[in-house]
Amino acid sequence: RLVYNMIPGKDTGSVCSLKFLTLLVALSAELLYLGDGVQLRDNGYDDLLVAINPQVSEDQNLIPNIKEMITEASYYLFNATKRRVFFRNIKILIPATWKANNYSQVKQESYVKANVIVTDWCGPRGNDPYTLQYKGCGKEGKYIHFTPNFLLNDDLTAGYGSRGRVFVHEWAHLRWGVFDEYNNEKPFYVNERNQVKVTRCSSDITGTFVCEKGPCPQEKCISKLFKEGCSFIYNSTQNATASIMFMQSLSSVVEFCNASTHNQEAPNLQNQMCSLRSTWDVITNSADFDHSFPMIGTESPPPPTFSLVQAGDKVVCLVLDISSKMEEADRLLRLQQAAEFYLMQIVEFQTFVGIATFSSKGQIRSQLHQINTDDDRKLLISYLPTTVSTEAETNICSGLKKGFEVVEKLNGKAYGSALILVTSGDDEHIGNCLLTVLSSGSTIHSIVLGSSVVENLEELSQLTGGLKFFVPDKSNSNSMIDAFSRISSGTGDIFQQSFQLESTAQNVKPHHQLKNTVTMDNSVGNDTAFLVTWQTSGPPEILLSDPKGRKYHTDDFITNLAFQSARLWIPETAKAGLWTYTLNNTHHSSQALKMTVTSRASRTGTPPATVDVFVERDSTHFPHPVIIYANVRKGFYPILNATVAATIEPENADTMTLRLFDDGAGADIIKNDGIYSRYFFSFAINGRYSLKVQVNHSPGISTPAQSISGSHAVYVPGYITNGNIQMNAPRKSVGLSEEEQKGGFSRISSGGSFTTWKVPAGPHPDVFPPCKIIDLEAVKTEEEVTLFWTAPGEDFDQGQANSYEIRMSKSLQTIQDNFNNAILVNTSKLNPQQAGTKEIYTFLPKLFINGSEHQPNGETQESHRIYVAIKAMDRNSLKSAISNIAQVSLFIPLNSGPELTRDGLILKRVLTAMGLIGIICFTIIVIHYILNRKWRANKKENGSKLL
Repeated sequence: RLVYNMIPGKDTGSVCSLKFLTLLVALSAELLYLGDGVQLRDNGYDDLLVAINPQVSEDQNLIPNIKEMITEASYYLFNATKRRVFFRNIKILIPATWKANNYSQVKQESYVKANVIVTDWCGPRGNDPYTLQYKGCGKEGKYIHFTPNFLLNDDLTAGYGSRGRVFVHEWAHLRWGVFDEYNNEKPFYVNERNQVKVTRCSSDITGTFVCEKGPCPQEKCISKLFKEGCSFIYNSTQNATASIMFMQSLSSVVEFCNASTHNQEAPNLQNQMCSLRSTWDVITNSADFDHSFPMIGTESPPPPTFSLVQAGDKVVCLVLDISSKMEEADRLLRLQQAAEFYLMQIVEFQTFVGIATFSSKGQIRSQLHQINTDDDRKLLISYLPTTVSTEAETNICSGLKKGFEVVEKLNGKAYGSALILVTSGDDEHIGNCLLTVLSSGSTIHSIVLGSSVVENLEELSQLTGGLKFFVPDKSNSNSMIDAFSRISSGTGDIFQQSFQLESTAQNVKPHHQLKNTVTMDNSVGNDTAFLVTWQTSGPPEILLSDPKGRKYHTDDFITNLAFQSARLWIPETAKAGLWTYTLNNTHHSSQALKMTVTSRASRTGTPPATVDVFVERDSTHFPHPVIIYANVRKGFYPILNATVAATIEPENADTMTLRLFDDGAGADIIKNDGIYSRYFFSFAINGRYSLKVQVNHSPGISTPAQSISGSHAVYVPGYITNGNIQMNAPRKSVGLSEEEQKGGFSRISSGGSFTTWKVPAGPHPDVFPPCKIIDLEAVKTEEEVTLFWTAPGEDFDQGQANSYEIRMSKSLQTIQDNFNNAILVNTSKLNPQQAGTKEIYTFLPKLFINGSEHQPNGETQESHRIYVAIKAMDRNSLKSAISNIAQVSLFIPLNSGPELTRDGLILKRVLTAMGLIGIICFTIIVIHYILNRKWRANKKENGSKLL
């Protein structure tokens, strides 16, 4: 991965890249893996990071339970993967809010980098362990989430199974990108043999239908859907050994579903996302299994070793470029404005902050000062550079060296500190200090200005787990302030964090205005600040109105003429609602006017809405697209129906805006999970691109979701043991209060930067096909089949495709492996709509009703089941990948008990009753007839005797 990122597809800088790579090869293996997350070496996973949120109360049992969980998981995983992998080295990050207990000091570990997080904030499913998956099949997730209650309350193991088994279930989500094999929304389906089956994997797992009063026949629980009060309860004792991604709580389950046990017909997320592949197939095709082989012998792996590290004091040093290149394009001015705002509003109280500068040499401008008051903040601002050097040369290593000297003054080491490096220089000797940076224990956040910066500078951030940003030389860009606003302590304590509510920059003509509104929601409002910046010598005319009509004017703002900025701080909690601002350019020429608004949480215990922006990969080559993600949540509740827009700024091209969607189509793999996504491929030039996302949430329209699709360990409602039903305690679903759901909000967040290479000059050739359809559904209505899906675009998820190719087959193998030989559906009257539109198409599958289909193995097969898939095609005949495969039952014989509708069942019972009545009546008539004849015969005989 390092080689891919550091040798871009352009000639300039190739010598520097080669030197950089040579240095990396010379480094020790331990240093190479810094900042690169979990590593698999010799069958063992190293550097797994578990982080406890600062809001979690200290509990002496929590750490032992985490250790016990992962130790159990290691052996369970080792056996489930056929002796392939286990957990070797784990770090547990203890929050600074807990008492010190001879824990090791953190280096570059932080809560925001953790693979596993432990936090009190529940999601909509209460204590459900949860993995945040935002990519497709086979792609890594972001983190695993546990609540302290799950880790401490042993009663929950009855429903989830042992914690070690649950951890392996979630690890498969996180590491290998497999999905759940259950489906609470579609708990049963009709299989190819027209039998009603429960959604499960494997199909060998047994159980019983249970009604409100106990076990009941299947037909009593099922008509077209499960009847209310019905459920399927599994036997506690099973023979089936699969699958971990279905029900890890069963003691017999010790492996993942493979080719022989996988249930391809089940309507679950694994089949939908992974094209009906088994979880074991996906896992064995991962990078982990490309380079690992089963361990020889019969011995178990060694138990995991745990390191406990604790965050110490928050320490930051600004390392600022003052070379003559900083004089270009108002770079120094924009740096001064952003650094001043960072020191006054963004950096958290009790943080130690120092300042160093560099051109050809480094210089310490301010030793560490702890921020306890506003006067401490103002003192640090006084040390910011006011002029640039006469030297054009930049020596980034000398600046970093001075930064390390500053942060080491506190504890003798740079462990756990952060350096914010801002530079516009082209320093080809940056590799000279790479070893020092990697071994420092410090995190490097880089902010790059202009297009002349050495290409591999961001590797310092990547290798130390820092953020990286790009600031284009545009007067109407606010990306410098956006970058500083994104940088936080990384502790995970969002109640101390500053949130950006507004970021607007616009070139305003003389005597014209920049006017807009910003929403202040009731979850924020403390430490609120409005920052206005400008280009000329004097401030614009400022008018700001709060929701109650109170007005603030220019004189109410604290003005810094040297930095050309004006700041208004709201001393009390800012009023919730719409704030309106107007910036009037009173200067005689056009200038860029900018408004930035930040605020903090209004009260502890109520998490504010947050937006986390990231890309799938931060370096790509044309024509591969970049996928942009924005995770919008309130605590762990996803926010639905928000307006989410990404702003992309290239080095030397026009700014672009792209709407992101949470619709379960295109780049967005799961609908309504709060992760908004979109493909970006409108590459203007080679080089760096800056990214930020704005989220607007209107009052009365959007509400947080109360459920999340997929990526949860299943909670089992109960078991059948020795013929007796033993129900577990009902799972608690936690919802937001009505007050928490009210009102709108606005958020801004920088997504850092990404880089593209090999972009052709001039108009691009059409190399972008429509995106894969991932939400195809099929429903039978009488003799017809109706398909539902979301329209892809001409290019990925944008524009309008030209046509659809729909094919169907009775054979799953045919539709999956030999799509072109499946039966083609007539779509001559089907015209694709605009991307994102819901498509509906109905057809008559008569071919399947009237005969058998030839199978790939040469045999024929009678089937009541068909499989359908779609490809989309653009104007240049570029085709999408095959969609997910939908399946539907064509017809249901009347003698199929489980498939009778409620009316059919009633009719059957009426006819049966009528038949019984008829038989009884007939029997009575026959008996009456026989008795009557016998009576007459006796009467005649008696008459003869009388004669």
